[in-house]
Amino acid sequence: MRGKWIVIAISLWVFSTPAFLRAKGSPDAQQIFELTNQARLDHGLQPLKWSDSLATAAGVHARRVAQEPDLSHQYAGESDLAERAAQAGVHFQAIAENIAAGDSAIMIEKGWMHSVPHRANILDPQMDTVGIAIIEGIGNLYAVADFARLSEQLSSDRIRQKVDDLLIAQGIDTSGPREDALLACRMEHGLPERVTARSVIRFETGDLSRLPDQVVRQLKSGPFIKAAFALCPPSLAGSAFTSYWFAVVLY
Repeated sequence: MRGKWIVIAISLWVFSTPAFLRAKGSPDAQQIFELTNQARLDHGLQPLKWSDSLATAAGVHARRVAQEPDLSHQYAGESDLAERAAQAGVHFQAIAENIAAGDSAIMIEKGWMHSVPHRANILDPQMDTVGIAIIEGIGNLYAVADFARLSEQLSSDRIRQKVDDLLIAQGIDTSGPREDALLACRMEHGLPERVTARSVIRFETGDLSRLPDQVVRQLKSGPFIKAAFALCPPSLAGSAFTSYWFAVVLY
């Protein structure tokens, strides 16, 4: 079971693990964390860092898992994985989840490593962080591991500078009035009435290293002289933690 988005010498691993890679959860969560990172090291991958925020999101779901008759990544009336992580304050570009019930941490980790989708989450090279929660039930441990690739946390000025650089690299003059783009942020479609421009692009991205392909195509679709752009308020996007939203007005 895969969400949107070995036995080792434990004592030796614990003493050699850097402090920033040590889990702050239960001993069972710590053991799964160590086994997960040992599996990644065995496959030439970087170890995952621990996230208290991801562990909080995992704990919210683990408590629900322990109460339900079947394993699921989302139950009726519950937020999905991305929303749970965002509500816990996680800024991420990618996210995935493993869940399981078992009689020990070692057996849970072994089960995940023998399951193709769970193993893929553990060994996903794009993931850099994990949070794990364990709930102890009658005769079972209920485990939830939330994996993520975290987004760089930047100031608004730094975010705007990065996008400005990307637009300039596409040959776009970004000296247009930012007020026009801020007005466009307040609308889902079309241009504000008082703005005399040729087009507007609204887009969402979690990756500030490049413009989305569809945005590049739109920029190349006409002889635009100038542009104005704005970082739109996250409340309009509904996700303050996972993505940035922009409006680009083209003249």
